[in-house]
Amino acid sequence: MDEHQIGSDRPRPTVPAGRIVGVAVALVATALAVGLTRGWGSADHPPTTPSAAPVATAPVLLNGTDDAFIQLLIPMNEGALALIDHLDSRPADADPSLRALLDDVREAHRAELRDLRGLLAAGNVPELNIHEGHQMPGMVTDVSLAEVRGAPDAEVSSRAAALLRAHLAQTVVLCRGEQTAGGSPELKALAGRIQQARAAELTALDGRPGAAQAAPVD
Repeated sequence: MDEHQIGSDRPRPTVPAGRIVGVAVALVATALAVGLTRGWGSADHPPTTPSAAPVATAPVLLNGTDDAFIQLLIPMNEGALALIDHLDSRPADADPSLRALLDDVREAHRAELRDLRGLLAAGNVPELNIHEGHQMPGMVTDVSLAEVRGAPDAEVSSRAAALLRAHLAQTVVLCRGEQTAGGSPELKALAGRIQQARAAELTALDGRPGAAQAAPVD
């Protein structure tokens, strides 16, 4: 996983890790309480890159929910990218339909990381890897990635698809929470675009030929 630090050429404020962890928990709880609106993500709307509308580079004000959302989504996206990168090293004939979807997901996730880190910089907030080693819902951890690496080729696609679906679904939950309790208009708008992209990606993932029928996200 790449480690990136934003704004290293200027002083950074000290943010207590305990405070951000507490806010992250509150964000998840808020998002779960909000729930998800049924019926999003129809097959008529393919996955899109959520950074189509550029994030403002002017200074932004991030509240605690904004901060926690970004600090959680960055490692979640990086974990998903690590999973996708590993699948590139497996046999090329393993589930071509999944491979095609993963190319779109990789492009969208990289764009999201640029936007999220840009907003941290605009808010003069340091990037903190406060969730390293944590078993957070929807996060592809070192443990789960190791399990995929050690799985027989015949099981890799199904295991990867399950991890990816959990990641996409949990991101939808977090985006709902950010749009409800976040403070930055720029970040709330980005969260809305990410949510739409995740909904389309979930539909594409579950609609693959031979894909197991997944329970709806709620």
